[in-house]
This record gives sequence, structure tokens and C-alpha cells, in this order.
Amino acid sequence: MTAERLRRIRESIILLIGAVLSGCSPAQLVNALVPRDDFSLVADQPYGALARQKLDIYTPVATQGARPVVIFFYGGNWQNGRKGDYLFVGQALASRGFIVVIPDYRLYPEVRYPGFLVDGAAAVSWTLAHLHEIGGDPTRVTLMGHSAGAYIAAMLALDPRWLGSDRERLRGVVGLAGPYDFLPLTDPVLQVIFGTEADIAQTQPITFADGSAPAFLAVSGLADDTVRPENSMRLAARIRERGGVAVEKYYRGVGHIGVIAAIAAPLRFYAPTLGDLITFTERE
Repeated sequence: MTAERLRRIRESIILLIGAVLSGCSPAQLVNALVPRDDFSLVADQPYGALARQKLDIYTPVATQGARPVVIFFYGGNWQNGRKGDYLFVGQALASRGFIVVIPDYRLYPEVRYPGFLVDGAAAVSWTLAHLHEIGGDPTRVTLMGHSAGAYIAAMLALDPRWLGSDRERLRGVVGLAGPYDFLPLTDPVLQVIFGTEADIAQTQPITFADGSAPAFLAVSGLADDTVRPENSMRLAARIRERGGVAVEKYYRGVGHIGVIAAIAAPLRFYAPTLGDLITFTERE
């Protein structure tokens, strides 16, 4: 490990300790440290009539013309999360020329499966219908998510029930530390969340893996003991077996949160997440 890497690690630890002592969450601290002058933000755009059916739109200020679009779904075990905590994701991608759409969606206990997928599909459909207004390139729309958000992105892209013909308009999917094949359910709360489906296999992204879906990038940390990286390995293998395109990236020593945290400007030394997802979205 180089001296520069050690220095950055020490700085990050100091910053996180400072967040705890000051009562800030790590997300609040990271967001406070990212630049604010390279994007414009339209917050709380409704994509439905309900309270959590709103999205934020990050637009780069330094580029002109139609720009690639990333629709990002955050994680939180289908029970927690809010779009404002992911300003660092919006900034990171907007600074690279992407329009970034980050929706809120309904969570348990307000909804159970498939309520969060219904909202995710509505957010994607709204974005596709308004690409011209927000300056998006209709040929370069990518779904992206972390953890439970990666599950939502994967299900929307793999299971044609949710997006119908709109699925064909997606260029790709990026899943960060996603649960794609997590049966049997042992967590009592997850048993309730997904217990609405008579055939529990129908809740699993791997069930729908085939060659017709958009190209998939599966990213996981090999030290992730929250969502084991074997989820990504099994899904990617199944997609390729069925004639589809799946790319895999695994980071040694990186855990569940590290995969997404490394997108933030102060923490990019930790893992090459941002570079890998940009390379994937910009592929020929």
C-alpha cells in the first residue's frame, strides 16, 4: 500500500469520526464535501400522486446537447432510504456529463412486494417520457442501483412485466452489491415483505435472466457479508448462459457500503466503482 493511499485512508477515518462526534450521518458528511458548482438540481419532481413518488434530477452544467441518463435507485433493505442522501451519486455522475435521476419510492411497511417495483417502473416511465425536456439522449439510458436498489433496477430490466416495451429503450443496467438470488428467505421481515407472492421464485431477478434484457454490469465487494458477491456471480453466469451480456467487477477488501461510498469524491481511492460504471455506460 502506497503512502498516498494510507494518507487518504487516515483522512477518511478522521472525517467519519468527525461525523459521528458531530451527530452527522456519514451520508450528510460526504454530501457536505462534494462540489456543488458542476450540476444543477431540480428536486422533488413528481412522477406519481403519492408522497414518496418524487424524484431529483441532476443536470451537468458544462456540457451541451443530448446527454446520457442514469436512473439510480438507492438501497436500504426495502425499508429505509431517501433520495437526498445520494447527492454524492448525482454530483459524481453529473460532473462526468450524465443526467442523473434519483427517485424516492415507497418502502415497507407502507408497501410490500411489488409496491417498490411499481414505483420504480413509474419513475423510469416518467423519465423516458420526459427525456427531451430534461436534455437526455434516448439512446443512452442506464438503470443503476445499490443493494435493494440494484434489485429494483435488475427486476425492471429483466422481468418484462414492469416496463413492457420501454425495456427495449434501456442501454444497460449497473447493479452494485445487489441481491439477485437470495432464497430461501430467513429474515422474518423479508418473509413478510415478499410474502405477497405465491410463487416466491417470481420475486428473484435470476428467475428472469435471459438474452433479451439490456447488458448488465454486476459490481460487488469481495468482503461484502451483507449481500454476498455470489449473488452477482450467479446472475451474471445465468445471463451469459441464456445468450445475454453480463460484465463482472469484484473489489478485494471492499464491503457492502464501500462499493457505493467509493463513488463520492473524497472516497474514490477506496474502489474503482465510478470508473468501471462509466466505462460500461460509454462502451461502443
